[in-house]
Amino acid sequence: MAIYELVMHSAEETMEFAVRLSEQLQPKDVIALEGDLGAGKTTFTKGLAKGLGITRAVSSPTFMIVKEYKGRLPLYHMDVYRLEDTFEDLGFDEYFEGDGVTVIEWAHLIKPQLPDELLYIHLYHHGDQERKMVLEPIGKRYEQLCKEIIEG
Repeated sequence: MAIYELVMHSAEETMEFAVRLSEQLQPKDVIALEGDLGAGKTTFTKGLAKGLGITRAVSSPTFMIVKEYKGRLPLYHMDVYRLEDTFEDLGFDEYFEGDGVTVIEWAHLIKPQLPDELLYIHLYHHGDQERKMVLEPIGKRYEQLCKEIIEG
């Protein structure tokens, strides 16, 4: 399984990459975002939303767990940072199997509930303004998606 590493030189570049990725997304796609605080997880999600034609302002759903946005495809934006019991069934599979795209910040906290195939995106601070983005596709759908978006 291939791992793809990119360096983003600005928040705008992170958003542009997410817009390009959003053009390839389909219903039931799941993206698991990991990374340090302030590494760009919400910025990345804003880019996905823009690419999906969502005009409503996107913010982290920290105190709501899930925010839903309507666009070309619905966007289900989850932040599971505050969940303490990862084994409680909170109905996440309804989103994963729904008609939209699911983005999960801090996805490792609900790993037992994640689908078998998904795209992990790890964001790291890399210097003052830059971010390192590591794409880890799990499953053929996501391997192909990464090849298309990275290799053009």
